[in-house]
Amino acid sequence: MPPLRPIALLMSASLMAGCAVGPDYQRPEVPLSSRYLGQSSVEHSSLEQSSASTPANWAAWWEGFDDPTLNGLVVQALEQNLDLAQASARLTQARAGLGAANAALLPSGNISGQAARAYQSVETPLGQVLDSTPGFDRYGSSYELNLGASWEIDAFGGLRRGREAALADYQASEAGVAATRLAVAAQIADTYITLRGLQSRLDIANRQVRTQQDLLEKVQLLYSKGLAASYQVRQTEGQLAQVQATVPILQTGLDAAMNAVDVLLGTPPGTHRPQLAALRDIPLAPQLTATGTPADLLRRRPDLMVAERRLAASNARIGEAVAEYYPKFSLSALLGSATAVSGGNLFSSGASQSAGVLGLRWRLFDFGRINAQIDQAKGQEAEALAAYRQSVLRATEEVENAFSALVNRETQATTLAQGETALTQARQSSFVAYQKGTASLIDVLNADDTLLRTSDAHAQARTESARAAVAAFRALGGGWQPPEELPVATR
Repeated sequence: MPPLRPIALLMSASLMAGCAVGPDYQRPEVPLSSRYLGQSSVEHSSLEQSSASTPANWAAWWEGFDDPTLNGLVVQALEQNLDLAQASARLTQARAGLGAANAALLPSGNISGQAARAYQSVETPLGQVLDSTPGFDRYGSSYELNLGASWEIDAFGGLRRGREAALADYQASEAGVAATRLAVAAQIADTYITLRGLQSRLDIANRQVRTQQDLLEKVQLLYSKGLAASYQVRQTEGQLAQVQATVPILQTGLDAAMNAVDVLLGTPPGTHRPQLAALRDIPLAPQLTATGTPADLLRRRPDLMVAERRLAASNARIGEAVAEYYPKFSLSALLGSATAVSGGNLFSSGASQSAGVLGLRWRLFDFGRINAQIDQAKGQEAEALAAYRQSVLRATEEVENAFSALVNRETQATTLAQGETALTQARQSSFVAYQKGTASLIDVLNADDTLLRTSDAHAQARTESARAAVAAFRALGGGWQPPEELPVATR
């Protein structure tokens, strides 16, 4: 068949060359500095931390807080969290899409068969003609069994570009699961630390209330004896009301934090409240070492891998759209047997049938629609590129902000700890002076109140310092690494 030879040669050359229309993907370059602005401060701060804090284990960074309850909650959340379950379901969908794209490159086959029994009417024109034929039988039977195969030849790479897009989508979903795991671990750690901080502050507030109540009783006693003015009583009552007003606010925040922990664990609110009700110390932030460089974020942050793989998928879809400009060839074949006599004659040589088809489909008069599809794909690729670059910039911003918060909150906590120590000594001195009769009980109660206010500020600073450490681990990617180096360009 001479006319088919040029087409066959064209398809063979295309397949051997492995050409695929459209742009080949190249991972974009994003200009990044060699170090973080706050990197030196964080490293210096880590060296000055007390021996009570431990170096971070990047693989399971939450263990560095040295809190068994926190460790158990994180492990439970990674097993039960519903956001993570949704991400895993999306990965399953992407895996199925990749399987379908792989299957599209392979031949497909099918087996079909049928058996029919018919009764011909003699009142129709056809029936009247047949009825006039000697020996006509109004009953008829037919049997057919066929084996068919078809294959779309990917001469210009449209199917391969579709597979590239499906593979990139799958890799994006895989990285998305890792990003969700990191987010869940960070959320449960942040919420737990907030919870412990609120418990500490609520305990301090209750002690402040008792101190202010004692102070009010003493001032009222002095007022009844004419030794204090009425404004002093009113001033003390106002201070007491101010402290009492903080208790419901702190309790509301504590309730919300406990409910948030339950939801993160995939359980109804109140499930873990008995476990978390007891007062515990605020976890101490671990030492943050080996922070890497901004360029390392491209491998350590799974959300950046998601954005990069989505960019690769949108690039491949441009080639998939461009392939519609070119003709599509297909091969199909049929081998089977058919008879209208009886089932016993189905596999006889006379009943055999076969066919071979070379198909051609070319959208010659549809280029306007193809142009629109290509423009749309290019627009999506441009959007994905901008989203990727913005994600990188925001990632470095998050790291810088976390470093700044970590260093400054640690400095604040250290300063307040020193102030708390000094005020504790001052309170002890005032109590000794009270015992010797050189100071009044009001002086002691005032010293208690000042100490408790400083203790509250110290508890807030310790909480925010630990939360800043969690934010730093999350911003740095939590030590996650992709399973393998992804190709820079895929053909």
